[in-house]
This record gives sequence, C-alpha cells and structure tokens, in this order.
Amino acid sequence: MKKNTIIFALLLACMTSYAQEWIRFEGKKGPGKGKHIVLISGDEEYRSEESMPMLAKILAEHHGFDCTVLFAIDPETGNVNPEVNDNIPGLELLATADLMLINTRWRKLPDDQMKHIDDYLMSGRPVVGLRTSNHGFRNETGNYVHYSSTYKKEDPSHPWYRGFGGLLFGDHYVKHHGKHKHESTRGIIAEGAEKHKIMRGIEDGEIWGPTDVYGCRVAHLPITPLVMGQVLERAGEFDKNDRFFGMRPSDKPLAGPKNNPMIPVAWLKDYQHPNGGKKGLAFHTSMGSSTDLENGGLRRLVVNATYYVLDMKVPKKGTKVDYVGTYTTTAYGFMGKEFWDKKGLKPSDLK
Repeated sequence: MKKNTIIFALLLACMTSYAQEWIRFEGKKGPGKGKHIVLISGDEEYRSEESMPMLAKILAEHHGFDCTVLFAIDPETGNVNPEVNDNIPGLELLATADLMLINTRWRKLPDDQMKHIDDYLMSGRPVVGLRTSNHGFRNETGNYVHYSSTYKKEDPSHPWYRGFGGLLFGDHYVKHHGKHKHESTRGIIAEGAEKHKIMRGIEDGEIWGPTDVYGCRVAHLPITPLVMGQVLERAGEFDKNDRFFGMRPSDKPLAGPKNNPMIPVAWLKDYQHPNGGKKGLAFHTSMGSSTDLENGGLRRLVVNATYYVLDMKVPKKGTKVDYVGTYTTTAYGFMGKEFWDKKGLKPSDLK
C-alpha cells in the first residue's frame, strides 16, 4: 500500500510539472461546449505568446470551448522563450483536439513532438493558421524535413512544396510585399466573399493591422479568398517606441502596383496528407501579430473561421470577440534570447 502511495505521489508530481508548461482554460456555456482547441504559439517576432492566451480566453469564456495554449519552453528554466525553437511541450494533447490553431515560425522540433502534428493532419481535422504559420517549421534533420518551408521549393507541383505551409495553406511566406514596419494592412473583403459565413459581422475595410501584407502565390491556387490586403502608406513619422510604429488605420492606400492587384491575406483551402490522410479544411490569415489582433474585425475573422472549419453555425451578426480581462501587447520585433532569459516568463504568468 505504501509503495502504491509513493508511485501515485510521483505520478501526480510529474503531471503537475508538465501542466506548468502550458495553460488551460475551461469552456463556459456556449456552442463550443465539449470541443477542445489546442493553440500553439512559438514565434520570435509577432508575439504569439501574447495573442494565443487572449484568443483562448475569448473562445472559452464567450463560446464554451476548452482551450489549451502551448508555448516554446526553455527546458533548462521552464521559461517561455520563443528563441528556443526546438521544444513545444504538450503537443500530445492534439490527440484530443477538435481544432489546431497555430502561429509558429521556423520551428525545428524533434521527431517525437512532430509526430503529434503529423498524426493530427493525417486525421484530416481542421486547422486555423495565423501569420508565420505559413512558414511554421524549418526541420533540417529527422523524419519530418518535408515540413520545412524550404522543402521542394523548386517544385510547386509536389504535395509537400514549401512544407507545412504549402500543404495546408498553399505556400509559405515569400517576401514582405508591404514595407516592413512602414506600410500597414487594411482588409478588403474579396469579391464574391461578401456573404461568406466567415465574413459575418465584419465590415469592408474594418480589419486593420500594423503588420505588412505578405507576398505569396496563393492567388494561383484552388483557394477561397476571403480578405484582400490593401497596402497603406504611413501618414505620420516612423516611431520605434510606438507599438504601431507610427502607422494608423486612417492611413491611405499606397499608390502604385502594390495594390494592383491586391494580394489575399485570408483564405480557405482544402488539404490532405499525402500519406493516405483524410481530407481536411484549413483557414489561414497572413495577419496575426498580437498588435494586429487588437483589431476587433480581425479577432472576429479568426473566431468566425473557428466556427466555420468546425462545421458550426456562425451567428448572423458574427461571433462575440470582446476581451476577457485585459490585453496588453508589445510591438512586434526580435527580442533576443538574453531578453527572454532576463524576463523569466512562466506559462502561468500568461493566464
């Protein structure tokens, strides 16, 4: 009996230790009750460690989803550290997920972690990807090099062309189409998408974010464009101390070829894992910094898309996206490992 008690205590301690590496929000009342969303952060630039907990709170509190948020974790300290690109604990929880919501950038995860993502895609369950998820992995060794954003980059006909981003969303990040930190993005509803269920409750031009439009080749692929990215010209001065860098929603469209034609910044695409996986549906927006998601229209786009890919009824006036508690954002940019080591941020600090 004493031996069993000791074993149980050790198991409990182990579970508690692992639980500290991610955070969980229990769903309240709502249409999502009984469904589980795993939100995966892990990018050095666009502050997904800020945005993913905020989205999880909205999805749990207003819509009833159980939400688990995963982070890039320094295994030596247990701290959240996006500069550590080879460790995201908790991916095994995808086994019980109804939806994977991902915003990673050039991760090099070990095979035992990548397998959980691969198993998820084999099942054909839906995916919602934000900003850098279209170049979410950069595996150079192991069994999952085909997830890398540089994989088969010379062969657009290959099913794993450009890796994870190519399979799920049609391409990976190609270049900054708008000028980085100088030309922001206004979302214009794509022609023919005005009555799409994902666009409910979103006015034309309402979506705005201080990130630039990403260049991509999806306009040539079988996708369903939802939002086009209008490149804006900053009216004021560049301000490195402003989280929007001096850009504002009132800025006017940039004259010239960057807006002729405009490039999609949100779309739907069917996907299927080439190794005999089931067919699935993916939504992607190349917007999605934590500061982008201060915009209510963009938050509604993401939550509406969550309903849609889960085959749930999107409310006629769109989903509720009011903040739960406070939401404090940081200007996007690279902080460096020393910054994160000094910050000492734990997952629990983000709950």
